[in-house]
This record gives sequence, C-alpha cells and structure tokens, in this order.
Amino acid sequence: MKSSDIFFNEVYGTYFRVVGFILEQAQKGELTTEKINRIVQEQAFGDSYLTIPKSLKDCEWPLLQNDMTTPLQHTPSMPLTILQRRWLKTLLSDKRMQLFDVDCTGLEDVEPLFSQEQFVYFDRYNDGDPYDDPQYKQHFRLLLQAIAEKRRVEITFLNNKNDNMRKRYLPMQIEYSAKDDKFRLKAVCGSSLHYVNVARIKECQLLETANAEICEQKAPERCKLTALLTDERNALERAMLHFSHLEKTTERLDEKHYKLHLTYDKSDAIEMVIRILSFGPLLQVQEPASFIELLCKRLQKQLALQADK
Repeated sequence: MKSSDIFFNEVYGTYFRVVGFILEQAQKGELTTEKINRIVQEQAFGDSYLTIPKSLKDCEWPLLQNDMTTPLQHTPSMPLTILQRRWLKTLLSDKRMQLFDVDCTGLEDVEPLFSQEQFVYFDRYNDGDPYDDPQYKQHFRLLLQAIAEKRRVEITFLNNKNDNMRKRYLPMQIEYSAKDDKFRLKAVCGSSLHYVNVARIKECQLLETANAEICEQKAPERCKLTALLTDERNALERAMLHFSHLEKTTERLDEKHYKLHLTYDKSDAIEMVIRILSFGPLLQVQEPASFIELLCKRLQKQLALQADK
C-alpha cells in the first residue's frame, strides 16, 4: 500500500483484525466453531456474526479447512503503511506525548507528516506548561508511577497565592485542559478530592502503597446546566470544540438555535463560568439558578475592576 492511500483502508479494518485472530487460533490448533462465534460476537460488529463465520465455513474466503486448520504458513499481521507511520511519528513528536516516555523504536528514520511548528492554536492561553523542563518531566512521570502503583506522594507546590504548601496525596488521575494547555493532578487528600497544577509542583516524593479500599476512586460531585446557543460566528462549532471533554447533549430548536445540556464537576464551576462568558450573548444559561448567580457575580466583579481603572 502506497503512502497516497487513505489512513484507515478497509483491508485493515475490523474484519481483517477479527479474521486474523481466528486464523491465529487455527494455527495453534485451538479453533472450534463455538470459538469462531464467540470471537466474532465479542470483537466484531453486530452484523459480522452473519458474515464472517459463514464466509469461513463455506470457503468463500479460502482460509480455513474442514478440520479447523489453516493453510497459511505465517501468522496474519497488520503492518503499518508509510502514511500511518508518518502520522504516528507526528503524534509522538508532540512534547505532551513525550511526557509518557513512549517507545518510538522503528520510527527513527520516518519523516513526520507535519512539524509541531506548523500547528496553529487559537482560543487557547499562551502560558502552557513547560513540557521541556527536566524537573517537570520528572514530576509528571513520578505521578504516573504513583497512579499505576497506587502509591501516595508528598508534594511541595505553590498555591494560588504563590505560597509554598506541602501535603500528602493519593493520586487518582492526571487531567489535561486543551484551553489552558496545562496538566493537573486529581488526588485524594483526607476525605476530599483536590486538584494541583503539575507546573506548580516544586518537589514530589513517592511514599507507601495505599490500602485497596482507599484506592477506590471517589466520584466528584456532578452538576448540570442548560444553555441556549445562537449559531452565529461559528458558535455551534466553537461550543462543540470548547466543551468536547464534557458529557453533553445538543437539541436543535430551529435553524440557528440549539439547546445545550452540559454536565461538569462541581469543582470546575469557576472554570465553566469563564468558558460560558467567553461566548458573550451567543450562549445564555437558562438553568440552574445557582449557576446564573455565579455568572452575575463574575460580571459584577469585572465591572467593578473596570470602574476602579
């Protein structure tokens, strides 16, 4: 397949993967009719159950013999096309991806499709995390290790007032904000969830493994809001991108008006206020009243700051 072909050719789709796995079982001498049916049910599309087993058994695809063996001498493989390798090299060249210490073996001589300098970001803050900083990378990977091994950490960090804080946490997740271009740690401290920006961490030390009961993730309190969106100046497309990380439903009212139902973590309420206000009059919150009150307080605060200038 040449690099001019599409990324996801049907030859490399679900049928190929599922049939390849079936033939692997045949080569091992472990294949039965029941196993074929189970593999198709678990790994393929719903209608595949009517296609794959029949095509194999009727020799429409001459890959299986009557005794459930295969004439193939080599295990089916799915090699990457040149275009796929270039696309993969582009992704792995991203500084954020490199934080996860991914293995790029086999891509050393592959030219990326695009360089990172060719990407232009808009509607995003310019003070993103320092992904090249060695200390930042060390802290990030220590947090990943703590999450994987369910270990506590002791962190020294700067709070919002730039005061040094030192606390012990049980890390749960690392979250990324596309708008802020920042990673933050979601962790348990005591009986509540806390959030710490990774870039604000000054020291990070691995501690003991936590008890299994404590490691059960505590679900954050969820909140919902309903907003009316007017699709002018590409507002609908911007909203879908802006709130892509949230659970949401969109209801079309007419050609230019939509009703959005958004679900977010209560701890992110202030962030949601800022994002909603960035749409100006094109996005109007209808409920709940408590969120509308937050919007009003934020606007009053901004007006007061302008009046003081």
